[in-house]
Amino acid sequence: MASDEGEMGGGPGKHHIQDAVASDEGEMGGGPGLPAGDPTLRRRIEPWEFEAFFDPRELRKEACLLYEIKWGTSHKIWRNSGKNTTKHVEVNFIEKFASERHLRSSISCSVIWFMSWSPCWECCRAIREFLRQQPSVTLVIYVARLYHHMDQQNRQGLRDLVSSGVIIQIMRAPEHDHCWRNFVNYPPGKDVHWPRYLPLWMELYALELHCIILALPWDATKTRCLCVLWERK
Repeated sequence: MASDEGEMGGGPGKHHIQDAVASDEGEMGGGPGLPAGDPTLRRRIEPWEFEAFFDPRELRKEACLLYEIKWGTSHKIWRNSGKNTTKHVEVNFIEKFASERHLRSSISCSVIWFMSWSPCWECCRAIREFLRQQPSVTLVIYVARLYHHMDQQNRQGLRDLVSSGVIIQIMRAPEHDHCWRNFVNYPPGKDVHWPRYLPLWMELYALELHCIILALPWDATKTRCLCVLWERK
């Protein structure tokens, strides 16, 4: 996983995205571009990577994780990114976090993940164990796509996460905008030129996630809708 040095700025709350504020390292969430010497660049991904990983129409095998960490009542936010290695990105994050952070139970820690794929059932289990061992940590997960969502173990894994207090939502336009501004090495003057995706894809994924959480079965209607969308993409 990439370096975990801090980046200061504003971030999303649990249920919505706020505009980024100025960074102590020279980044401005709504600025005209990133200075060439900006030290945050090495923790950012390239525009083509963001489009390849977070386009809900694409079924890229690799996974990408963009994350934010906020400690206690501090307004500073640490941002970084990670991709699959020999392990899934979720496991990489957990192992890195556990090895480098020693939390006191009196200090709260808020973690937000923006993921190209939802966690598989094995990663769901690892996340639950991580949160059990770190009771001061709260986790919110935004996902661009649902990973093998017809698999019953994956469906149950997501339900178990929600039962453990994890908030899981589908990425929509505000989340894509936030990630583009705060995690992408966008060209000068292109801070508002984040990719726009067909809202219906996000709505269908959101509907399916709702069905998963409520333990409702997958039905043929949603299958037909996804097939039509796939043909039109």
